[in-house]
Amino acid sequence: MDLRQLEAFAAVMSAGSVTAAGKMLGRSQPSVTRVIQELEQELGFALFERSGPKVTPTQKAFAMYAEVESALLGIRNIRQRAQHLAQDENRQIKLVAITALATGLLPLALSRLPAGLRPQQIQLQSMTPENVVQAVLSKTMDLGAVSLPTEHRGLDIHWIGEAPCVAVLAADSPLAEHAVLPMELLARQDLVTMSNPFRFRRRIDKAFHDLGLQAPNMFDTNTSLIAMQMARVGLGVAMVDPFTATGVPLEGVVVRPIACNIPFFFGLISAFAHPLSEVTQALIQELAASAQELLPNMTMHPPGDHDALLQSIYAE
Repeated sequence: MDLRQLEAFAAVMSAGSVTAAGKMLGRSQPSVTRVIQELEQELGFALFERSGPKVTPTQKAFAMYAEVESALLGIRNIRQRAQHLAQDENRQIKLVAITALATGLLPLALSRLPAGLRPQQIQLQSMTPENVVQAVLSKTMDLGAVSLPTEHRGLDIHWIGEAPCVAVLAADSPLAEHAVLPMELLARQDLVTMSNPFRFRRRIDKAFHDLGLQAPNMFDTNTSLIAMQMARVGLGVAMVDPFTATGVPLEGVVVRPIACNIPFFFGLISAFAHPLSEVTQALIQELAASAQELLPNMTMHPPGDHDALLQSIYAE
């Protein structure tokens, strides 16, 4: 398969029809149809079920799409890099982060870079923790900001931050009268929190267990911002990372500390031994400063503390 085929496949998946995909790519509809048919013949299975001008992706097409998008992103990065090299420009940076940090921290840090180091090209994407690590390991991204654990080989951890998670609830909730929310009270509420059982959610479950409290009814989601929106309309109390709660203000909610310290650990990573540009090095420092400005009670840990920190939260 070649780049032309992958671009056509991705365009049809995005547009929902071959005609629209042709317009997106600047090609004729018959040309896109022919390329898709060639790809299907090479793969040995159908990618789309056809009904007139519209198409419906098969399950195999959906399974391929994420990989194709990743490959095309890598090719776009190569093209951009070549353009910058040709123009002697190095003021670019490619960043990837979990949603909490992509929304609540990175934009602030980027805005605070000195004018002489402000990147002319910025790419900032949010991904799951596992995909953040993969993007950095594959060197398609310069820096990644991700929740712990990050024990993968091939990574440099520049620093680790720790801050307590917080509760977010509707402004008119009776619980808003509490300056600090005790776990005994939260145990009697519907809670909204993260679904990943190996990261933030595990620490919440452990906190209730360690206090001898029965875990409350929990609604699962995959981002803190969604959890906050659910809390805003009264579906429950959101237990979220402090960066989303602080860095992404939301009307109609209040943020309260939790009596029990449930730590949110995150780190800044790059590929091991990969040269860092002047812009990247400056951003590493600015991210630490911006994080501490947003959360004055945040604790900074050296990279060597990674294993000890994990032991403190995952040990039985």
